Amino acid sequence: MISSKLFLLCLLLLTVFVGGDEHNHIYEDNEEVVLWVNTVGPYHNRQETYLYFSLPFCSGPKETISHYHETLGEALQGVELEPSGIPIDFKGSISTTPYCEVGLTEEKLKAFTYAVKNHYWYQMYLDDLPIWGVVGEIGENNEYFIFTHKKFEIGFNGKQIVDVNLTSENKVKLEDGAVISFTYEVSWKGSAVKFEDRFDKYLDPNFFQHRIHWFSIFNSFMMVIFLVGLVSMILMRTLRKDYARYNKDEEMDDMERDLGDEYGWKQVHGDVFRPSSHATFFSALIGSGYHITVVTISVILLTIVGELYTERGSLISTGIFVYAATSPVNGYFGGSLYARMGGKRWIRQMLVSAFLVPSVVCGTEFCINFIAIYYHASRAIPFGSMVAITCICLFIVLPLTLVGTVLGRNLSGQPDYPCRVNAVPRPIPEKKWFMEPAVIVALGGILPFGSIFIEMYFIFTSFWAYKIYYVYGFMLLVVLILIVVTVCVTIVCTYFLLNAEDYRWQWTSFLSAASTSGYVYLYAIYYFFFKTKMYGLFQTAFYFGYMALFSLGLGVLCGTVGYIGSSLFVRKIYSTVKID
Repeated sequence: MISSKLFLLCLLLLTVFVGGDEHNHIYEDNEEVVLWVNTVGPYHNRQETYLYFSLPFCSGPKETISHYHETLGEALQGVELEPSGIPIDFKGSISTTPYCEVGLTEEKLKAFTYAVKNHYWYQMYLDDLPIWGVVGEIGENNEYFIFTHKKFEIGFNGKQIVDVNLTSENKVKLEDGAVISFTYEVSWKGSAVKFEDRFDKYLDPNFFQHRIHWFSIFNSFMMVIFLVGLVSMILMRTLRKDYARYNKDEEMDDMERDLGDEYGWKQVHGDVFRPSSHATFFSALIGSGYHITVVTISVILLTIVGELYTERGSLISTGIFVYAATSPVNGYFGGSLYARMGGKRWIRQMLVSAFLVPSVVCGTEFCINFIAIYYHASRAIPFGSMVAITCICLFIVLPLTLVGTVLGRNLSGQPDYPCRVNAVPRPIPEKKWFMEPAVIVALGGILPFGSIFIEMYFIFTSFWAYKIYYVYGFMLLVVLILIVVTVCVTIVCTYFLLNAEDYRWQWTSFLSAASTSGYVYLYAIYYFFFKTKMYGLFQTAFYFGYMALFSLGLGVLCGTVGYIGSSLFVRKIYSTVKID
């Protein structure tokens, strides 16, 4: 039984990491070079893609090719590689040669016309290098033309391919009953580009390294310095006065203390460490937040080191592997917090922690996948990939979360609060409207969002438009800035709340930081209507579904960071003042 589980575990890990390369990128003269066709779809809807041969294209004469292995990341990304059948040999130039013909029936004419009218483009791969081309164009008098000639210009350096360009030529008018002959030509030329630098041509340094990008990073960094200094000055001056007042109270006799006007955060010392409401869900959110934070930083660092953006699906595959491998982080911090809150149903808490994020992601994916299946889109996740993800959650994530929970409960599950908790909760006095938790929560996310919204534009453009995001050093710096700003803001929010003698700081600190995600989602709505030309049910559902997942993940990350900062702050101030 144990050996079978170990075998399944190894099999799943191999499924995640198996390479998608057809060759080792080294070719001998006249060796076969496979041209793969991937997907086709409307230009303005990048994620609405269909199988290349869903249009009545024809394949070339070559039938037998080397076997192709698809990775889990590629399947989730909607990559559907099929052999084009067009024969290409390394360093073998080919003059204009027909490779297939298509007779336009009424149905095929309608399909091609619809594709040209909606600006369809297609994607191919040659030695893992992506190639894009357009199906056709609209001429004068609303006539529709299709490009029938593909001109490949391939650059090589030694025995390796370092460059490929596709030019679409020879417009042919789409007419019922016409017979269209598709042709191609291949020319090879030597290149000085190194193999490790061959992906640089797909990057856009003029866009990502624009002065606005640098200015936004500098602006956010200055905001951090200002905010940290401001928070430190305010809290140090205010807390110094509070400490002086409370120490003066200690010198009074009981009658003077009773007649005095006592107020402030010291009055709730018997309730400030009271377990939060809905402890199971709250601890699961905190554990998931730790987990998401670790995964985010780890994947960014791995991408900086390994340039994962150059390989198809490798970023998603790496993210899945890191998420599964770091599952004990979720169990450890969520389980230990639940134990310190006095929770007894730790198995239920562990299950909620383990499946909170996967259930939300899979639930959203299921709804989007249902629409993708209806549209026959390539983004529809195959059943085998669903089974693989389910097995990873059941046989890797769940056991590792259990291990982390047991360790967390035993190593740091004992409460060590500086103040004891009163048996009866203290009534919360009335306070001004701007001190209400709901107002603090709504305002808490403004500054963190302000520190990242410029970077959100670059990230959104790379994902929803035709850009490849590669400045992960910028992203790492922005994440660190976001963490610092979030901690500072939530500490201030927590201090104001406690000073108003409201001890419900756990949920308030979490939600005030997590409200950043609400502003991000509002920006996503603005971006959809004013920065894109997306249309149709599938693309709209895909956009808002994935933006909801992104915003929720960012919210849990910020909320956890805010809670950690507030927790350390609360523990610090209550351990400094003498409590009777």
